[in-house]
Amino acid sequence: MHVNHRQLSVTLQPLKLIVSIAAGIWLGCLAVGLTGWLIYKTLPAEQSQALGNAASQLTSPPAAKAKPESDNPMFDQYRQILRDSEARQAQEAEQAERQRSFNGPKCQFWMQQNQTAPSEKSRAAIYQFCG
Repeated sequence: MHVNHRQLSVTLQPLKLIVSIAAGIWLGCLAVGLTGWLIYKTLPAEQSQALGNAASQLTSPPAAKAKPESDNPMFDQYRQILRDSEARQAQEAEQAERQRSFNGPKCQFWMQQNQTAPSEKSRAAIYQFCG
């Protein structure tokens, strides 16, 4: 039994492929838009008004609140505690940085140099490396 196989020759034309894909995407977007528009038109007036209001709220910038910040004393107290905490953390970080630079090898070297042979150069290096 002998089966005769045929070969199918396909030639790819990139321009036709690109145009076909672009047309398909464009037509798909058009179909989605038309479907949405038809659904919007078939909704009752109350629902379409609600959708219109929601869309306008999304597109318009939010109005600034007219409330002053000092309406809630607990919130003010929280903000003050937060500011104090941030200031304390910044001070602790600065102190830790100074301590780290003071314990660094360059600082220790120039401190020793200044103890054995004080000079303007050693004092400047201490100021530079030890803070």
